[in-house]
Amino acid sequence: MPDSAAGLVIFAHGSGSSRFSQRNRAVASLLVEGGFATLLLDLLTRDEETIDQHTGQFRFDTDRLAQRVVAAIDWAGEQPALAALPIGCFGASTGAAAALVAAAARPARVRAVISRGGRPDLAGDALARVEAPTLLIVGGHDELVIDLNETARRRLRARAQTTIVPGATHLFEEPGALEQVARLALEWCQLYLRTPTSGS
Repeated sequence: MPDSAAGLVIFAHGSGSSRFSQRNRAVASLLVEGGFATLLLDLLTRDEETIDQHTGQFRFDTDRLAQRVVAAIDWAGEQPALAALPIGCFGASTGAAAALVAAAARPARVRAVISRGGRPDLAGDALARVEAPTLLIVGGHDELVIDLNETARRRLRARAQTTIVPGATHLFEEPGALEQVARLALEWCQLYLRTPTSGS
């Protein structure tokens, strides 16, 4: 949490990932440099993660994952240092759906949503209830996910934008790709994740 944070970004990790995700930590690092607090947490318990690694049982359980994101949003509202901060949700892979469902459940708290290589389509009917401006970032070579993101974007009633990172695959492992994701996320937060006193 930087001094005078402009907002808080809660990360919803995708299937098989955790709060130790190097990709999400890289994005979070740039957000902190840009003046935003970040919260990275595991959406599955250790037991659930162990089961999921063998069965895949929980990684597509959007309701379960979203409930954990909502719990994090509510927790932040109870912390004196965080309660006044507008919240953004950053979701990767299946975590994007959890972020969107949580945003729909807490429209007064969540002011921005960002998806990285996400599956926003898994948010289903919740998409129409999302009020936060939503940025969908997809790799240019991730063709199936591009189509799924476009389908989801059309269902969103809030401001929504799909941004393609040229030459990137699903995990944005190509040189410079993840840096571009982080920069896009920071710019989106600078636009929409502001308290009334932190700028227009």
